[in-house]
Amino acid sequence: MSLMQQVINFLPEVKGPEIKHLPFKKKLKWTLIILISFFILGVIPLWGLGQNSLEQFDFLSIILAAQFGSIISLGIGPIVTSSIVLQLLNGSGILKIDTTTHDGRVLFQGLQKILTIFFIIFEAIIYIFMGGLSPAAGFSPWILVFQLFLGGMLILYMDEVMNKWGFGSGVSLFIAAGVSAEIIIKSFSPLTTTGAIAFGTGQAPIGKVFVFFYSLIQGNPTEAILAISAIAFTILVFVISVYAQAMKVEIPLSFGRVRGYGIRWPLRFMYTSNIPVILVAALMANIQLWARLLENWGYPLLGTFTGNVPTTGIVAWVYNPNLIENLIKGSFISSDLAHSLVYMLLMALGAVIFAIFWVQTSGMDARSQAKQIMSSGLQIPGFRRDERVLEQILNRYIMPLTVMGGLSVGILAALADLTGALSRGTGILLTVMIIYNFYERIAQQHMVDMYPGLRKMMGGQNA
Repeated sequence: MSLMQQVINFLPEVKGPEIKHLPFKKKLKWTLIILISFFILGVIPLWGLGQNSLEQFDFLSIILAAQFGSIISLGIGPIVTSSIVLQLLNGSGILKIDTTTHDGRVLFQGLQKILTIFFIIFEAIIYIFMGGLSPAAGFSPWILVFQLFLGGMLILYMDEVMNKWGFGSGVSLFIAAGVSAEIIIKSFSPLTTTGAIAFGTGQAPIGKVFVFFYSLIQGNPTEAILAISAIAFTILVFVISVYAQAMKVEIPLSFGRVRGYGIRWPLRFMYTSNIPVILVAALMANIQLWARLLENWGYPLLGTFTGNVPTTGIVAWVYNPNLIENLIKGSFISSDLAHSLVYMLLMALGAVIFAIFWVQTSGMDARSQAKQIMSSGLQIPGFRRDERVLEQILNRYIMPLTVMGGLSVGILAALADLTGALSRGTGILLTVMIIYNFYERIAQQHMVDMYPGLRKMMGGQNA
């Protein structure tokens, strides 16, 4: 046994269920436990943290599902970063892991866990010792590092619990939870930024619904238009995202063992769902984080900031301008258009690249799908029951859908980011897709629980 395999076997692991099909109520129970635990961890402050300008990390908090200043300040950053690194290494051929086999997937997942733990330690040290989260006077910085490490490990294993016992990915759940909470707060909170009730204080509330009426009363139409436009574009992004998520190609399949019955195998237009956007947005967020930390350290190699807004260097081009706000306030300049086009191009190309890598490494390629269909006892009517034939037919759809879906979701995410919605546009798009996927999984699970014969027909059985 290789040294790497020994290390992987040594790492603690969440034990999976002993039965192949978990009941709906048990999955729902574990999903709610993980969700509540995430919110609780988000309000546990770092002990010994000094006075820091946590607003500088606002651009990271949504994408990384992080609550800066709390024990989960790292969020899903280490998990996503390790995934990006392994995707690039494996996709470029530097690592040669056959993820179409069971052993290959186990090795890939084990390497990702090792790399995630490395990034938890690495990012915790970087945050503390490069001035991102400075300790209070008299406190050792290693106390904060340990707390960040503990929070990162909790997130890692909560994600593993979700993957094995809940509905889907913990990474997706954490992003959706954070964005949903932010949208509700920014829509309906009557509080000011200082935490006081806005009415009677002379200060504007946080919630845009209250801002709209408050601005009209104060005779400030510009702020009222900005508030209503933020709400309108948030709704528009939701509608477009749901419509795009529902687009799909259906391949007719028949049961070889049951004559006269068949199903349609759906291949979604956004074939890789929200994964490419998570990866490319996290990559951009990491660039902004490193630029901020390097500037604090005195080496602005990636660019500089004015307040919380990047103004020069590479980091300025991976940060989206707010076109709608600039147009309404009359501060729009021609360079904003060029900046927006570059940002959109980076998001679109990045989403396509990560979509292709994800399909090749996650078992979503034509060969893996053909094996899954064949193992379920299904075949395409009118064609031989041959895995190679099925793979050729699926190849006609999967790669074009991967490229077009990745391109579309990247452009949609970029357009959403440029409209100044209630949360970062990328976060809103991700949340819609995540909630839609959760809804489908819950509906499918409920249907199988209601009709156990369907599971037997599909070839599933309790282990």
